[in-house]
Amino acid sequence: MSVAAAPLRSPRTRALERLAQAGLFVFGIVMALVGAVVPALSERLSLTLGEVGTLFFVMNFAMLVASLVLGLVMDRFGLKAPLAIGSALVAVGLAMIGGADRFAVLLGAVTCLGLGGGSVNGSANTLAADLYDDPRRKAAALNLLGVFFGFGALFLPFGLGALTSVFGMAGVLYVAAAPCVLVAIAAVILVFPAPKQRHGFPLAEMPRFVRMPLVLAFGFLLFFESGNEFALGGYISTFLARDLGLSVAAASYCLAAYWAAIMVVRMVLSRLLLRTSAAAVVIASAGGAAACALLIAVAPNAPVAIAAAVLTGLALGGVFPTVLGMAAARFEEHSGTVFGILFTIGLCGGMTIPWIAGQLAEAAGLRAAFALVAANFVAVALLGSVARRLNAGSLPR
Repeated sequence: MSVAAAPLRSPRTRALERLAQAGLFVFGIVMALVGAVVPALSERLSLTLGEVGTLFFVMNFAMLVASLVLGLVMDRFGLKAPLAIGSALVAVGLAMIGGADRFAVLLGAVTCLGLGGGSVNGSANTLAADLYDDPRRKAAALNLLGVFFGFGALFLPFGLGALTSVFGMAGVLYVAAAPCVLVAIAAVILVFPAPKQRHGFPLAEMPRFVRMPLVLAFGFLLFFESGNEFALGGYISTFLARDLGLSVAAASYCLAAYWAAIMVVRMVLSRLLLRTSAAAVVIASAGGAAACALLIAVAPNAPVAIAAAVLTGLALGGVFPTVLGMAAARFEEHSGTVFGILFTIGLCGGMTIPWIAGQLAEAAGLRAAFALVAANFVAVALLGSVARRLNAGSLPR
């Protein structure tokens, strides 16, 4: 048995691993939420595509703020508080959307979701990465963690498609808030590892990492990847409903299939990455996702668009967690600080790219937005090549 597997024999460590997985389930709900509820909210509140883009902008700006602050405090103060408070904020945001009767309430709700989701995402990923020492196991574990992200992202659109006619959208959202509350309670109860930098504040270290070319390459790769994940999750169901004539329920099921594809490929990669180059997986995945996103943009009918959306999910699913695994292995003693930088840069993409896509869709149609996504995936592949070369060099000390 490898040394990296030894900590899993501890019941406490197993409990923390399960908690990290539950945290990513919560973040999956956040990631899928806006895209899943936009068709129903558009009918109820007459939202424009520009306003949808604004919702993404506000939510991702809040995530950016949370991730930046989190990167400064995780290594110094630990992971318990961000995971507990973040999960509680997500529950509040879900409840607010369930009762929203005007656009201003939605803005407040997505602010809660952004702050909570950013905290949960950063702390859960850092916790999972810190449970392993072997670099390959870090990448594999983070992809397995991403499977639970997929469960969360799948849960909401599937629930809306299947249960809205029975319980209404608000009822489904209230049910979705329940696991978020349970994660918050579990985070309060469990004992977490001691902070890694207990005698110093990581703010002084952050400029050193921000200047590293490898950190910047990882960060800007995640800028385009994160932005694309938000844009695809946000506009696939809207494209299918508005442009290709599917019902809101059918579009929700198709969005669920997209998130299910992401979940499946991460499950496969959690095994495959134990014996495969992480960098090669990132580059190949980005190239495939670019081709599939372009197919969505030119799809002549709904079946082609649905197939292309599912293939895009299969292609892109491994990029984000695999890059995090590479970073966690390279910067093990400062994983919280580096993850904070990466999530901050990545969420700048998550904040701006869906907003740009919304404005582009307003002016030229949603097909143009998917063409933008395809171009962004080309940038991900190029940055993956740069990161592979930099990662082969020595780590600055």
